[in-house]
Amino acid sequence: MSKYKDLDNFSTWSPEEKDHFTVSVIKGLIMDTVRKANSGHTGGPMSSADFATILFKDYLQFNPKDPNWFNRDRFILSAGHESALQYVLLHLIGWLGLDDLKQFRQLHSKTPGHPEVEIPGVECTTGPLGQGFGMGTGMAFAETFLRHVLEEKSKNAKGLVNHYTYVLASDGDMQEPITLGASSLAGHLGLSHLIVFYDSNEIQISGGVSRCDSTNYATVFEGFGWHVQEIDGHDHEAIRSAIEKAQIMDIPSIIIGKTIMAKGSAGMERDHNTHGAPLPDDEIYATKDALGLAPESFFLPDEVKHHFRSRFDSLYKIVLDWDTQLSECRKDSGVDSFWSIAVEDQLPVFTYPEFEESTSLATRKAFGSALDHYAQLLPNLVGGSADLEPSNYTGNFANKYSDFQKNNKSGRNIAFGVREFPMAAMMNGMSLHGGIIPFGGTFLVFADYERPALRLAAIQQVRAIHEFTHDSFWVGEDGPTHQPIEHTMALRAIPNFNVFRPGDAKETAVCFKLAMENRNTPSALLLTRQGLPVSDMDYFKIESGVKNGAYIRKDCEGSPEIVLIATGSEVALAIETSKRMHDKNCRIISMPCMELFEIQSDKFKTDLIPSRGCLKVTLEAGITQGWAKYSGPNGLSIGIDHFGASAPGKDLAQKFGFTADQVEKKIRAHLNKLL
Repeated sequence: MSKYKDLDNFSTWSPEEKDHFTVSVIKGLIMDTVRKANSGHTGGPMSSADFATILFKDYLQFNPKDPNWFNRDRFILSAGHESALQYVLLHLIGWLGLDDLKQFRQLHSKTPGHPEVEIPGVECTTGPLGQGFGMGTGMAFAETFLRHVLEEKSKNAKGLVNHYTYVLASDGDMQEPITLGASSLAGHLGLSHLIVFYDSNEIQISGGVSRCDSTNYATVFEGFGWHVQEIDGHDHEAIRSAIEKAQIMDIPSIIIGKTIMAKGSAGMERDHNTHGAPLPDDEIYATKDALGLAPESFFLPDEVKHHFRSRFDSLYKIVLDWDTQLSECRKDSGVDSFWSIAVEDQLPVFTYPEFEESTSLATRKAFGSALDHYAQLLPNLVGGSADLEPSNYTGNFANKYSDFQKNNKSGRNIAFGVREFPMAAMMNGMSLHGGIIPFGGTFLVFADYERPALRLAAIQQVRAIHEFTHDSFWVGEDGPTHQPIEHTMALRAIPNFNVFRPGDAKETAVCFKLAMENRNTPSALLLTRQGLPVSDMDYFKIESGVKNGAYIRKDCEGSPEIVLIATGSEVALAIETSKRMHDKNCRIISMPCMELFEIQSDKFKTDLIPSRGCLKVTLEAGITQGWAKYSGPNGLSIGIDHFGASAPGKDLAQKFGFTADQVEKKIRAHLNKLL
């Protein structure tokens, strides 16, 4: 075995010796990084080190000078707890410094406990297991879609978008159901540029995997339509062969690498205690000696760094050739226009769909019309429904732009099936990849299935548009299991997440437009099943109001005595109620987006909703929790703080007190109590 004492003769070592010593140095850096922080994961990074090193050194396509080069391969560490491994590799590339490794898990460092997308070379924020797999599937989808669209526009665009998405997954990733949901869809869609390495070390934090899982994942993934290989995950030639086979498959590939937890450790291989902790000092010392490393901390000889970067010159040439090809391709107006909108994100000037004023239209139907309208302007608006096309009104979009399928990889509609969580995670991956503005539709009550991905979307500041229809008890006959009560406020509790609940068709179109323009914020549009009157206000005034989060939908002469603050379907209810209270000066506020309202100036907010001198009433068909900040200590919040029931929507409105006469009575009774 080659040792650090023999480095003077490094040039005479065989390629295999150099590679194995490089892996040993990487393991030493992993041990030191975690040990210095006295926090983190050691065993998993050491078991995955062989595959990751061979991938980065010999196969991963990237621009060493630009982590954001568009045609790079994407590497997703779904096993985000193995972050020390990724940080060491990024240091070897040159995107992180040695001091960054020494600041592992410290405040404001570039090496947080789990990978975060802001770090150069990190494609997405991972750590919640399984979500990296889902986002990787979304990235592979984006690459495949863009590749086929561009090649259809010009034969010269062949190869312009042509890269792989590599996912490194762990036993824990496999146990999360999102992985199986995303992988079944990936197999169905034939995402051939998706390559997963499953580091099967059979150890997790509580002990052996055999305590909780005996699944034959090779059989499972074969059933999903994947190419499956099982290898020794520490055999470098087997790793190379597996990667090269996976690259030429016309279906997604999984490489199941049988590995040893904490591989190379002097005395703690296969020990589950290495999973989530630094190795003891004496174990690190003994391991370095066994691996032929110098005893010093953060040992990284220049010979190893240069060996790791031996492919950089060829990578520079690939980038240069690609730049030339892009310039030539953009001489074609079709390619140039698509590239400008999709990849450079230069949005067109939006117009609005036409809606007939004073008619009644459900906001879910308005969303469908707006989707059809905007899809003509944005060729990269891509998405679908979780098996609810007739209910989410995405069917016209699907019929016009066709389903993405194995034999139609430029289709813009995704038939996600009943896979809400994988859908949301894939949307995150599409957005992070770039080139696609993703949308996905389901019922609001099923937002709970998506919530971990919604939260991760907000953390990563991605643009993803979630259409949630059937937004209240007005769902009706389907009953309490399908009637959202707490969901609207629960979504509002997520930081950096815009929740739009439009009050009519025009507001819906405006909210949709703002969601597409909000490049750093995911959005949810909560939409009605029942019809709502279309506003007679012009789009300019509505857009101005929605941008502020709230605006005066109907005002009174003089100072308001009662201010009704409503969202969604309750805006029309508030207007109807005010007509019954002609003896009172009533101002109706539509608040389609609480988050946008909260960032306005205090003056704007108090001009709209006076702090004193009037009764403030909030009105929303959901829980009242959270509305007191607008109604104030003496105000009134009208909502529903219990589950629904199975009955026609109109009957439920009567039962739950959501008719104009009932709302009027509640307000007058409250006024009498105050007086």
